[in-house]
Amino acid sequence: MLKVRNIFQIISELLLAILSAVIITQFIFMHSSVPTGSMIPTILIGDHLALNKITAYYRMPKRGEIIVFFNGQDNLIKRVIALPGEEVDLINGIVLINGTPLDEPYLNEPNSTFPITYNIDFPYVVPDEYIFVLGDNRKNSSDSRDFGPISRHDIVSIGAYRIYPFSDMEVLH
Repeated sequence: MLKVRNIFQIISELLLAILSAVIITQFIFMHSSVPTGSMIPTILIGDHLALNKITAYYRMPKRGEIIVFFNGQDNLIKRVIALPGEEVDLINGIVLINGTPLDEPYLNEPNSTFPITYNIDFPYVVPDEYIFVLGDNRKNSSDSRDFGPISRHDIVSIGAYRIYPFSDMEVLH
């Protein structure tokens, strides 16, 4: 009788732990490893990130924040550049928001928004409930220049914390 009770208790605790892990990863936090260099120098290939999913439920991201969003196939990580109702323009490698150059201290190469063939026309006004995102590595990033703005409903996480490599643990800005 004691053995059956112990086995039942072990199974119950195991099921509770599994259920807790599922709830946490589905609704609160998630882990992601970065397979591409689209966010270099801020995020490097192979970095591991802890992502806060809660914030995305109750607010729009702010300009400059790093977000993760679902693009229909994969989760992608990019930086918020423009908010709903703002006009984005790309002129001679410079990002302009409502006609004002955007200060981008996170870029290795200032004024590096290279002219490529864009799939949207500039200047571009961001629709309501959408944001415009770019990768920090503008030479090697598929972003809103290619696939357009991101719906707030596709945002999975706002903010990121690098958890590996351990020597570089930090909140990413």
